[in-house]
Amino acid sequence: QPDAMVDLTILPISEVVSSYYLRLRVEDRPGVLADVTRILADDGISIVAMIQREPGEGEEQTDIIMLTHKTVERNIDTAIAGIEALPAVKGRIIRLRLEELL
Repeated sequence: QPDAMVDLTILPISEVVSSYYLRLRVEDRPGVLADVTRILADDGISIVAMIQREPGEGEEQTDIIMLTHKTVERNIDTAIAGIEALPAVKGRIIRLRLEELL
């Protein structure tokens, strides 16, 4: 019904609230995970689940995969920038927004 339509404000992407899948390649050494999770905590981001496998024989790097609780996009942007600046993080972080489909 055309008369029932209303204009909606478009939310800036920085204000979108979502959960996230993060995958990062890191040096396999003590303290790296602590550095990563400290940055997430400082930006108010909680972790739902995480996995870090032992690297293959002769490898010195591994992947960390995390799922976060819902957070504002600008917070995850800030956290990713901080994490990518860590010397132990190799390359860019893969980030996917997660949506709940009911």
